[in-house]
Amino acid sequence: MVASPKSSPAGAEPSRERSAPGLGDENVLVDETTALLKPGTAIQSTEEIHKDDEKPLPKFQIMLLCYARAMEPLAFFSIFPYVSQMVQENGNVADTDVGFYSGLIESLFSVTQAMVMVLWGRAADRFGRKRVLVLSMIGVTVPTGLFGMAKSIQQMIMFRCLAGIFAGPIVTIRTMIAEHSTPKTQARAFSWFAFSGNLGMFFGPLMGGALANPAAQYPGIFGDIAFFKNYPYALSSLVVALVGSTAVVSSALFVEETLEKTPTPESNGEEAGAHSLSQSTMSTRDLLTSPGVGSALYIYGNLMVLAFAFTAIVPVFWFTPIKFGGYGFTPLQISLMMGLNGAAQATWLLLVFPPLERRIGSKGVIRLCGYAYPAFFMLLPMGNVLLRRGTDASVNAFWIFMPTVLVLGCGVSMSFTAIQLLVNDVSPSPRVLGTLNALALTCMSLLRAVCPASFTSLFAIGAGTQLAGGYAIWILLALLATPLSYVVRYLPDRKKAHKRQNSQDN
Repeated sequence: MVASPKSSPAGAEPSRERSAPGLGDENVLVDETTALLKPGTAIQSTEEIHKDDEKPLPKFQIMLLCYARAMEPLAFFSIFPYVSQMVQENGNVADTDVGFYSGLIESLFSVTQAMVMVLWGRAADRFGRKRVLVLSMIGVTVPTGLFGMAKSIQQMIMFRCLAGIFAGPIVTIRTMIAEHSTPKTQARAFSWFAFSGNLGMFFGPLMGGALANPAAQYPGIFGDIAFFKNYPYALSSLVVALVGSTAVVSSALFVEETLEKTPTPESNGEEAGAHSLSQSTMSTRDLLTSPGVGSALYIYGNLMVLAFAFTAIVPVFWFTPIKFGGYGFTPLQISLMMGLNGAAQATWLLLVFPPLERRIGSKGVIRLCGYAYPAFFMLLPMGNVLLRRGTDASVNAFWIFMPTVLVLGCGVSMSFTAIQLLVNDVSPSPRVLGTLNALALTCMSLLRAVCPASFTSLFAIGAGTQLAGGYAIWILLALLATPLSYVVRYLPDRKKAHKRQNSQDN
C-alpha cells in the first residue's frame, strides 16, 4: 500500500541536494513524490513469491545428494564389525586394552569432524557448494579406502583422522538440499535426506562384517589371493571407497551449484548493500546470537543426545538378561528388532512426516515428539516387567506389546528431520546457511564421540546396582527429553508468518 504524497509548500523549489537511490543521475530532481527505485528494478512480488513456493522439487538433484550423503555414515560405521580384531592383530595388545583402542579409533572420526566442520561450512558459503562437496568427498574416500591396509594402530588412527578432516560433504549436502527446496517441498526433501543417512548406517556394518577377512570367510573365492591374506580388511574398506568414488563422479558431473541461485538482498542503495555485506560476512558470535539460533541449536543438541544414547543403549538393553532389567534377546532376535526399528523409522519419515509437517509445522512436530519421548522411554522397561512375571500369558503379551511400542515409538525420529528444517528457518541469511549447518553438525560430531560410551556405561552401572529396579537409565532419558516441548516455543514460526503475509497481500 502506497501513502498519498504530501503537497509541497507553495513556491518551494524541488531539492537538488541528493539523487534518488538507484537512479544514478545527479541531475535528477528529487522531492517527496520521487520514486525511490527506477522502473525495471528487480523486486520480488507476491506473485513471484507464490511462484517460488510452487516450484517442484528437483528429484534428480535430491537423489544425487542423498546418494552422496550416505557415504559419511557408510564410512563411519563400516569398520565397527572388525575394528576390535584389527586392533588386536595390528597392535598385539592385551584383550583388556582392545576396547580402549577400538573406542578411540571409532571416536576420532567424529572428534576430528567437529574440529573442522565450521571451516568447511564457511568454505561452502564463500567458494560454492559443489566445489567443496566434490573436494571433501574425495578427501573422505581416499583414507577410507586405505584404512583397511593399515598395519599398525598409529596408521589406523592417521587414516581415521584424515577421513574426519574432510567433513565437508554432510555440511554441504544439508545446505544444498535446503537451497533446492521451498517451504512446501523441504519436508519431503529432508525426509529422503534422513532416510539416506539411515541406509548408510544400515549397510555400513553389513558391508564391513560381510567383507572382512574374505580369505577366511570365502576361501573358495579369495583363499588363494595373497593380498587379502596380508591385508584381511582391505576388501571391506576398498568396497566402501568404491561406493564413495561413484558418489564423487556423480556429484562432479551432475550435481548443480546452488549458492549462485540463492536469493540475496539486492543492493538498492548504500543501506541495502551494507545489509547484504553484513549478512554474508557475519561472525560466528553474531550468528549464534541471532533470533532463534540458540534455541534451535539447543534443541538439535538435545535430540542428538537422545538419539545417540538410545542407539547405543538399546542393543545392550535387548541383550541384557531379564533379571538385570533387559529382554535377554538372542543375536538373531536383536537383528530382527533392529530391522523392525529401521523399517518403522523409514515409514514415519517417508510417509507420515511430510503431510504431518504441512499440517502442524516443524515446531508442532517437535512439540509432539517432545511429549512422546518420555512416554516411549518409560514404556520400554514395561516389557521387562512382563518378562519377569514368567507366565505364558505375560510372555505372549510381551511379544504383542514390545513390537507395537517400538513401531509407534519410532515416530519420535521425525523430530530429527523437523529440527533440520527449523535450523534452516532461523538462518538470518542464505549466505550463512552453510556455517549454521556446520555449527549444528559440530555439535552432533562431539556428541557422537562422547554419548555412546557414556550412556552404555551408565546403563551398565544401573543394571549392576539395580538402581530403580535396573530402569534408572530410562528415567534419565525421559528427564532429558522433558525440556523439548518447552524450548521449542521460543523458535520463530516462519510457516505461520509466511501464511499470514500471504493473506495480507491477497
